Amino acid sequence: MKKPITCIRVFADQEQIASCREELTIAQKPINRLSKIFNLAGNEARLKILYLLYREGEMCPCDLSDVLIMTIPAISQHLRKMKDGNLIIDKKIGQTIFYRLEPEHKKLLKPFFELINSEKETIN
Repeated sequence: MKKPITCIRVFADQEQIASCREELTIAQKPINRLSKIFNLAGNEARLKILYLLYREGEMCPCDLSDVLIMTIPAISQHLRKMKDGNLIIDKKIGQTIFYRLEPEHKKLLKPFFELINSEKETIN
């Protein structure tokens, strides 16, 4: 059921309001997907893990643990949340599990990681 337009401004742009509502309806699926990514990446440790996976391609929990100076169980907990959210995928080689960004999410995150890279360059 559509919510009635409640604006009391004298010059409310009713066409713009209707157009924006329609646009949000059409964009609902990608908005939901990006919202889930932001929710998972909203934790600093997880964002660092995602950035490292973007930069390096793939890494194992032990390497992430060494880089981030965190315990392997803490890293594994973050990886599990992101894997459950389909943000990362894994592959097992022997006894070692390697994680990488899910390709579709990598495309969505690329502009943010490029922003991090450009910010690094201005600081140095």
